[in-house]
Amino acid sequence: MYRVVTLATAILGLAACSSEAPIPEPSASAVIDTRFAPPGDEALPVMGPERRILAVGDSLFAGYGLPSAAESYPARLEAALRAKGINARIANASVSGDTSGAGAQRFAFVLKSQPAKPDLVIVELGGNDILRGLPPAQTRANLETMLREARAAGVPVLLMGMLAPPNLGAEFKVKFEPIYPELARQYGARLVPFFLAPVIGKPDLIQADHIHPNAQGVDAIVAATRDAVAGAIPPAKAG
Repeated sequence: MYRVVTLATAILGLAACSSEAPIPEPSASAVIDTRFAPPGDEALPVMGPERRILAVGDSLFAGYGLPSAAESYPARLEAALRAKGINARIANASVSGDTSGAGAQRFAFVLKSQPAKPDLVIVELGGNDILRGLPPAQTRANLETMLREARAAGVPVLLMGMLAPPNLGAEFKVKFEPIYPELARQYGARLVPFFLAPVIGKPDLIQADHIHPNAQGVDAIVAATRDAVAGAIPPAKAG
């Protein structure tokens, strides 16, 4: 089991809150950002066919509390991938306040409503399940529903893992934390073990609510996960 938890997880493990936040629109075309260029190099020219990525998550993807949708994780990730030379286009279908159950209910519709079949789906859900103390078995079943639907559609998945805060107790923790790695193995999905790891214990990367990453925190998470996302995109088909 992946172990990167610290005491700060008691706060940040609940980071998918606030159903009152506005839902940002899907990201627009991202300009290459040299902050995400490989160390010591200039930003690479964007090449190859467009790689479509669908992001399905909660407030951590929706960009809660950030100045604009352009600062959300999916938008900044798109810029980072393009700086790596990948012709990425990310549709952000994330909703603040969503539980895994809400995500599962709309997942098939969102997937089918894309103008073209995505090359990859990134799923970031479960934080609100923790916040509401929902049974881990429900979280597992909901995530599995999404993984099954993605597999049926022939779309690979990258799971963004979450860890349980210590205040929910050892029993909850031992039931919740294996969900993401176990489902990733079962369905052949890629996994980022703990999405919020880059901002744990770094208050300067967190908003005033002590929960959501600020713009700098989002960039830190993007920098830490960009290569995992790039590696999860399947090779472009010839022709």
